[in-house]
Amino acid sequence: MSKQVIAIILGGGAGTRLYPLTASRSKPAVPIAGKYRLVDIPISNCINSNITRMYVLTQFNSASLNKHIKNTYHFSIFSSAFVDILAAEQTPDNAGWFQGTADAVRQSFRHLTQQEYDYVLVLSGDQLYQMDFQHMIQSHIDAEADVSIATIPVTAKDATDFGIMKVAADKSITAFIEKPSTDLLEGWASDTGEEMQQAGRNYLASMGIYVFSKGVLHKLLNETYRESTDFGKEILPKSIENHKVVSYQYEGYWTDIGNISSFFEANLALTDDLPPFNLFDRNNAIYSRARMLPPAKINGTTLNRTIIAEGCIIRAASIENSVIGIRSRIGEGTVVQHCYMMGSDYFETIDEMNRARERGMPPIGIGNNCLIQNAIIDKNCRIGHNVQIKGDQSLENSDHELYTVKDGIVVIKKNAIIPDNYIIG
Repeated sequence: MSKQVIAIILGGGAGTRLYPLTASRSKPAVPIAGKYRLVDIPISNCINSNITRMYVLTQFNSASLNKHIKNTYHFSIFSSAFVDILAAEQTPDNAGWFQGTADAVRQSFRHLTQQEYDYVLVLSGDQLYQMDFQHMIQSHIDAEADVSIATIPVTAKDATDFGIMKVAADKSITAFIEKPSTDLLEGWASDTGEEMQQAGRNYLASMGIYVFSKGVLHKLLNETYRESTDFGKEILPKSIENHKVVSYQYEGYWTDIGNISSFFEANLALTDDLPPFNLFDRNNAIYSRARMLPPAKINGTTLNRTIIAEGCIIRAASIENSVIGIRSRIGEGTVVQHCYMMGSDYFETIDEMNRARERGMPPIGIGNNCLIQNAIIDKNCRIGHNVQIKGDQSLENSDHELYTVKDGIVVIKKNAIIPDNYIIG
């Protein structure tokens, strides 16, 4: 079946809700879990589902994403597998940028015509989940559907943040409403199954994962709805009227990395004893760039509920409920609590550290005797000695030259230099 399927991974727009993490990179290129990129999640799900022909559609800040994919996904020269970047480009037929999810696929459709396929799997580049797409595709085939939409049961409280589907007994979708207010939810409950109903999850939300039959996708994009630019808001709700659109209900862990708060919570949840997203599942491996880094080196540090990636040198007093990314350096006496430190793109030698100090600039990493709480520290940051960074819900949302505060979380910007004795929060 895998040879019948082509996957399209949508890179998203400017990613303003994830700013400042998207100031210089696209959403799929944002580092996650200390050593991966967000785009590694849908690509890994595809590989684990034996789907190995993928296009990644991007438009904003795509240089780091291009580099990551080029350095990561190499397949045998004897296979037809590939992960190709399709960036927005001017052509004789279209001189504009991608105007939405559907328009991005429409503008890239000429690349699909060069491949043989029967089904197109459309995925988002900013979600965290582990899913076998073969089950969804087989369900699509068995139902003789034109379009399948992956749905997940949600509570009434969460339903207001999603597109909600009304699903009949045969799993066909009969109606769609985008982010309904609470007073509009009456009548939108579906039969989600006894277990989900007992948990109060009576509404089926779109996950932004779609399967299209080949001819149907071409017709929807290039004939029936040529002026429509978005799948979720326009094409799919309209398609319900004249196509067989069915729900594929998924009940595993899934979260949309839409903003700083959800990104922060998803990363820290990885430190749980039994995390909802399992990095240690050998049947659902997450693939990323093989960097050949040395193991982490830790001296005199108390660790609790912490993930530490390769290449770290840590002499902190304690680290708790935190994710420490590749090549991180943390000095003596420092306390880190509830933080995601993304790490560094390169090692500094001792001579380079000394020269940085001579110029009044801290080395890359966190210095001595610091207190860092409720923070995200982006790549290649230089934080001096005796620095205090304390995120808290009492802090107002704000944007500064060196950092941003969102939902009480302090985000230190990529390449920021925080001098000795600096206090945030």
